[in-house]
Amino acid sequence: MVKSVYKRKGSGPFDPASSEPFKVSRSKIDMFTECQRCSYLDLKFGVKRPSMPAFTLNNAVDELLKREFDIHRANKTKHPLLKKYGLDAVPLQDERMDEWRDALRRGIQYHHVPTNILVRGGIDDVWVNPAGELIIVDYKATSKKVGPSTEDDLYDSYKKQMEVYQWLFRRNNFKVSQTGYFVYVNGKSDAKAFDGKLEFDIELIPYTGSDTWVEPTVFDLKKMLTSDEIPSSGISFGGGPCEYCTYRESAGKTFKEQHKRVAP
Repeated sequence: MVKSVYKRKGSGPFDPASSEPFKVSRSKIDMFTECQRCSYLDLKFGVKRPSMPAFTLNNAVDELLKREFDIHRANKTKHPLLKKYGLDAVPLQDERMDEWRDALRRGIQYHHVPTNILVRGGIDDVWVNPAGELIIVDYKATSKKVGPSTEDDLYDSYKKQMEVYQWLFRRNNFKVSQTGYFVYVNGKSDAKAFDGKLEFDIELIPYTGSDTWVEPTVFDLKKMLTSDEIPSSGISFGGGPCEYCTYRESAGKTFKEQHKRVAP
């Protein structure tokens, strides 16, 4: 078995002999849809992709948004952003909100018995409409000259993220609205000076998708985990081969050639 210094958070590499449910996060499902070879190395052997730098400013915005919406949650009032967009909903009051938000410890999860895979993910927020439907909400913070304003502008990864969350809540027997929302916060860079503050434009972007792909993907993921066949590399956002796979293959080829040159 391949060993690596890169350890997966949560459960270890897939053990076919274990009867315990194998934990797979929402982001790992996203990676599987991007590149099965990267997913194979990560979930089966524990060799994960290099970590991305922490987006601490984005995390700070997310935390402040949660506090802001929690004020309206406690007061059972409608947030001004929802009033602005004419959305008849309020933040959901539920004692499990902190648990659902904690992706590392629990999050919202579902044990898919046919595959013995425990799918989980940490949500940003949940609202509820007068019909009692839960509205899944995700915060996105960035700084671009032109940000998305409609669901057609959203990245595919955003859409898949929303659909996995909706699937998880539906599998937990909640009545879930077909439409979720992205609270899109875009930092403005056109001010004359910084002056110790950063201003944002905030938009509420609806997204109506379908989670019908999620369960078949879980089955496909389990099939990959139990196979000894190395999957094909995925396609990057630019349309070329997966950049992580390209790097690994190039590095391996270079080391192999170097070994041949220096070998006695």
